[in-house]
Amino acid sequence: MIPIDLSGKRAIVTGATGELGRVIARTLAQAGADVAIHYLKSADKAHALQKDVQALGRKACAVQADVTKAADIARLRDEVRRQLGAPDIIVNNAVIQYQWVSVLNQSPDDYRSQFESCVLHNVLMAKAFVPDMIQRRWGRVIAINTECAMQCTPNQSAYVSGKRGMDGVLRCLAREIGEHEITVNQVAPGWMISDKYRSTGTERQAGYEANIPLRHRGEDQDIANVVAFLASDLGRFVTGAYIPVCGGNVMPCI
Repeated sequence: MIPIDLSGKRAIVTGATGELGRVIARTLAQAGADVAIHYLKSADKAHALQKDVQALGRKACAVQADVTKAADIARLRDEVRRQLGAPDIIVNNAVIQYQWVSVLNQSPDDYRSQFESCVLHNVLMAKAFVPDMIQRRWGRVIAINTECAMQCTPNQSAYVSGKRGMDGVLRCLAREIGEHEITVNQVAPGWMISDKYRSTGTERQAGYEANIPLRHRGEDQDIANVVAFLASDLGRFVTGAYIPVCGGNVMPCI
C-alpha cells in the first residue's frame, strides 16, 4: 500500500464551500494536512466545514476574501499565516458563476468576471503564497480547470476564455518556479456528481453519459483524489500538466 501522506503540510482551498471545494478540503485533511478554508459569502458553510476538518484531528481556519482583489488576497495570506502558518499547498478552486449564453448575447461584464476569477485569481494567489514556498523549496500549486476548456461548445465562451487564459498563466508559472521544487498543475473536472445532484436525484444524465468512454459521470471525490495525489510526494515529478478527470470525455493529444 502506498499512502498519500500530507502530515505536517498546510493547505488553502479557495471556494472551499462549493460543490467540489468542500470535498477537496476534507480529503486533504483526511490525508493529514491542516486546511485554510476560503469563502466569499457562505460563512455558515465555511465554519461548518472548519468543524469537519477539526473533527478529523487537523487544524483549520475559515477566512473570507474576494479572490479577484489584491488587497483581499494579501489579507487572506496574512490571516492564514497567523492562524496556521504559511501554506505548502494552494488549491485555486473559486470561480464566479454567471448565466451562459451565446457570444453575441453574452455581456462583456461576464468576460471580465471570468478573467478576474480565473486568470487574476491565480496570479494573485501565486504572488501571495509562492514566495514562502520558494524559501522552503517545496510547494504545490493546484488549480481547478474544466473539460469545457477543450470542448469550446456553444454558450461557454466566457467560461472557456477565462479557463484557457488561466492555463497559459499556470504553464508559464510552472516553468518559472520549477527550479524551487514547486509543481504547478491543473485538474479539469467533467460534469461531476456532487451533493447538489444527489439531493435532487439527478445523478444520471443519459445524454452526457453516452459520450463518455466510461459511460457514467464521475464523483466529486474523484476530483479530490487527484488533487491529493498532486499535493503529495507521489506527484513530485508532475508539473505543467492539465489533467482531465472526466472519464475520457476529453483527451489531450500529443
